[in-house]
Amino acid sequence: MSDRAYQTHQLIYDWNLLEEHPQPARRLQVTDETLRDGLQSPSVYHPDITDKVYLLYLMKDLGIDAVDLGLPGAGERFKYHVTVLAREIANQRMPLTPQAAARSLLADIQPIVEASQEAGIAIETAIFLGTSPIRQYAEGWDVNFLLKQTEESVTFAIRNNLPVMFVTEDTTRADPETLRQVYTAAIRAGAQRICLADTVGHATPQGVRALVTHMRALVDEIDPAVGIDWHGHRDRGLDIANTLVAVEAGADRVHACGLGIGERSGNTPMELLLVNLNLLGWGDRDLTRLPEYCEVIREKCHAVIPFNYPVVGADAFRTATGVHAAAIVKAMDKQDNWLSSCVYCGVPASMVGRSHSIEIGPMSGEHNVRYWLRKHKIEEHPMFIEKILDAAKRASQLLTEADVLRMVKVMTARLEAGREVEASDLDEVIPARKD
Repeated sequence: MSDRAYQTHQLIYDWNLLEEHPQPARRLQVTDETLRDGLQSPSVYHPDITDKVYLLYLMKDLGIDAVDLGLPGAGERFKYHVTVLAREIANQRMPLTPQAAARSLLADIQPIVEASQEAGIAIETAIFLGTSPIRQYAEGWDVNFLLKQTEESVTFAIRNNLPVMFVTEDTTRADPETLRQVYTAAIRAGAQRICLADTVGHATPQGVRALVTHMRALVDEIDPAVGIDWHGHRDRGLDIANTLVAVEAGADRVHACGLGIGERSGNTPMELLLVNLNLLGWGDRDLTRLPEYCEVIREKCHAVIPFNYPVVGADAFRTATGVHAAAIVKAMDKQDNWLSSCVYCGVPASMVGRSHSIEIGPMSGEHNVRYWLRKHKIEEHPMFIEKILDAAKRASQLLTEADVLRMVKVMTARLEAGREVEASDLDEVIPARKD
């Protein structure tokens, strides 16, 4: 195979393609867990129902396939929210599969039955049950108890016209024989999907591949029509890698939360997952509203977006470094949007409705200043460039727009008065750093 065959563009040699990324055997779906697992974070705020409804529309626009609306068994408020959201999906004919979570208890499933009937739409019920040896020991359960809970809960949901996804909590620390028995019981009772959960973020990519491959073979043996979900957590920071490996190994639906909020260190981040799926060719979603989706979650859930967070962080497409700015500006001068977007960035800013920003700071060069002046329709006067860059080198942080505009105003006044501009003239505007 020629080198060119490995390239996504003639100016990029893509080592990512040296090993094949197989296309998913089925259409890959994505479930948004923000309104259920995400809200289990002890640090977030629970949004009002109107904010949750708005998030539904953003999820729809992002091409998300399913949404976990909550845990109705947690109380009347949660049941009410699930009912309102499910009704909105039904009335507006949204292409979203509504879901709700429940323990393997009939008392947890009954509120979902009622919400489904009130909303006029089937709500996929995610019935979860811990199966790992450590969980069994802590709870005082045995395999017979697990099988009884599985059969009773799935049968009850199916009899009440609820589609079922059966979830084993802590799947990544459960033994194969227990998983085989429990999932077999769930499928034979009518579960249409099973979910493998890395509940405490224990798994490595190698472990995920082994688990999903094993379970794909088991499910194909019992009923190939049954789908497999992957639900990952980020305790070891392996969430995105694990999710992508799960897809390669046979999962056909994967879960994530906006900004990765959730229990402890959180869940797989939805925004990073969607971007990676598009870049891998496993999705073709319109992600231009992704920053808005993240901003709504940040504001309404009181979540935090670090300045260096990928894709939606303040610095994701922002630079003040001279060598970076020079390459981007030179690419812009060639009138090539693709080139300027990719020359110093691995994610095209336009994919997520953003653009590159070049600013001026201590590590800037002449191109930073030229670009800034051009963008603000200010003459690229050699003295402006020299003095602004000199002030930036003496500063402790980036110059703000107001800082630079004040310097330009001072220098313009000095020029009009026929005076030389000294560094001290600008120190009043940008005080020199004191080491």
